[in-house]
Amino acid sequence: MTDVQDDDLIARAQAWLAEDPDPETRAELAALLDAGNTDELAARFAGTLQFGTAGLRGELGAGPLRMNRSVVIRAAAGLAAYLRKQGHTDGLVVIGYDARHKSADFARDTAAVMTGAGLRAAVLPRPLPTPVLAYAIRHLGAVAGVEVTASHNPPRDNGYKVYLDDGSQIVPPADAEIAAEIAAIASLHDIPRPDTGWETLDDGVLDAYLARTDAVLAADSPRTARTVYTAMHGVGKDVLLAAFARAGFPAPALVAEQAEPDPDFPTVAFPNPEEPGAMDLAFAKAREENPDLVIANDPDADRCAVAVKDDGAWRMLRGDEVGALLAAHLVARGARGTFAESIVSSSLLGRIAEKAKLPYEETLTGFKWIARVDGLRYGYEEALGYCVDPDGVRDKDGITAALLITELASVLKSEGRTLTDLLDDLAVEHGLHATDQLSVRVEDLSVIADAMRRLRERQPTELAGLPVTNAEDLTKGTDKLPPTDGLRYTLEGARVIVRPSGTEPKLKCYLEVVVPVKDHESLPAARAKATTLLTALKNDLSTAAGL
Repeated sequence: MTDVQDDDLIARAQAWLAEDPDPETRAELAALLDAGNTDELAARFAGTLQFGTAGLRGELGAGPLRMNRSVVIRAAAGLAAYLRKQGHTDGLVVIGYDARHKSADFARDTAAVMTGAGLRAAVLPRPLPTPVLAYAIRHLGAVAGVEVTASHNPPRDNGYKVYLDDGSQIVPPADAEIAAEIAAIASLHDIPRPDTGWETLDDGVLDAYLARTDAVLAADSPRTARTVYTAMHGVGKDVLLAAFARAGFPAPALVAEQAEPDPDFPTVAFPNPEEPGAMDLAFAKAREENPDLVIANDPDADRCAVAVKDDGAWRMLRGDEVGALLAAHLVARGARGTFAESIVSSSLLGRIAEKAKLPYEETLTGFKWIARVDGLRYGYEEALGYCVDPDGVRDKDGITAALLITELASVLKSEGRTLTDLLDDLAVEHGLHATDQLSVRVEDLSVIADAMRRLRERQPTELAGLPVTNAEDLTKGTDKLPPTDGLRYTLEGARVIVRPSGTEPKLKCYLEVVVPVKDHESLPAARAKATTLLTALKNDLSTAAGL
């Protein structure tokens, strides 16, 4: 780096420091400047955080490439300017937040900016699940909503999710238009931020949400299944317990070490039920309690993980397995309307919908797309996200999904059956749909770009010994999907999708194999074949991508 570049970097950092309203990040940035740490300054000032799959998300710290009060105030001001240009000059913006570091500060800053821009702002009364905020938007007739959360990211992260008046997350072109308004802000000093003028809501919205959760259950269904529950150090516990009590289910046995909100997530490396080890304490509790199923929410409780006892040991169901179980349950209950999922989720949902003569749609990854499907009755994504009450919450909701899967477990229990028995039935009826993921977390984002480029330049002709019958570069879009950075390979009896994560520094490869099954006796052989194929797919794809 030349001296001129150093001087420019230091000047930008000093200008940022002069505006920073937060004593903590001011002290952090001042220390970097005093130490002359140009490498670290460059890492924070080499650009700005961009709107991704779920608004803003990043590591907490000083500078435009970190999550902090300055970045949030600019984001809020950009959103306010966008809303005013849409004609919402005095509309209501409702704001929710989780229990992460700085979440309450970011929520308060957002309320102040909205108030200063002439909009009305209302903040949820305390840290609550993201689906409560998504519900509140339409319940209160708001023109937009903001949820301060980094969902299941590491403790050092936070994020900023933006919803519009339909209660679903922003999609193009709104994201780019909001980003342009953010970029147009010259100085934080230009943004009015009064100390008062917004409303802090009481529990009325939460009570209305809880009343709505009853609607996902059949009026006369059995409510006998016993559960072990972990909140994963997040905000789900109180709302889930209240919903289960209203429904008349047995009170879940809590994983005490993870029951209360803790922004440091001390018992897990990553507070994501999908990550290795994250469910260990829940499984230990299950071995004590011997429940019918284990349920976990991620920290903002929009996702729901389910584990079952299988051959004497507890195992977590894949998101695709839960997605199929909930779909089969809704079909059995006579649900009408469109079933939808993202392209990276299992094709089994399409088979279930087709047999039930229900409309079916595939969307790009993310609930911001699934929630917008016309006539949506049920939507899910393999990353543990389920929308079972789209009229109430047009987003994934880990509370209502937990209620519905517990109802299904209760129905099956009354028949002397389990969730795994139903999965077996679905495999015999539709073929064994086995899914897996090759997920590579990187420090250097160029690794992801290199892998995508390598696959585009040298397109594989076969994987796991199966010929590639169709290869699609999704940047071009398809007749049903808008463009996205991804590759889709259709093989004989298998499917592979490769894409960079929108929320984390990961390359994600989604694998599915479909093995025909003659009868229940054939299932073990079909599972063995699927496992072999998935392993071979992973190995061949790793090689092809240079990983």
